[in-house]
Amino acid sequence: MQRPKQQALAFLLGAVLVGGVVGFSADRVFRSNDNSIAARRQALYDDLDLKDNQRAALDSVFDTSNCQLDALLKPLQPALDSIKASRRAQMNAILTPEQRVRLEARRKDDDAKRDTERKHIKAACKK
Repeated sequence: MQRPKQQALAFLLGAVLVGGVVGFSADRVFRSNDNSIAARRQALYDDLDLKDNQRAALDSVFDTSNCQLDALLKPLQPALDSIKASRRAQMNAILTPEQRVRLEARRKDDDAKRDTERKHIKAACKK
């Protein structure tokens, strides 16, 4: 009598675990994950339920701060680029050719997004 109960409990536990994994995977696949500066700001503003004048004022604060950080990091950029290039070379040495191709595609997408955000920051600094 004990054996069928254990089997039923094990089956139920397995079903719950599989359901969790499938749900997590589906969430990852179907979620539109926009991590741009504008999207993160919008999420913050929405979460705080800010009025339009507050949003504009915070945009100004963030833009000014980003310009200051950009100016501060400018002299360090060559060193940062060197570290980044070294890391990429080390990663490429570990990966297979197929993996390198896929990683390079991801890098291009990430670089394009980063360039768009950089242009936004630089445009705000010129105001």
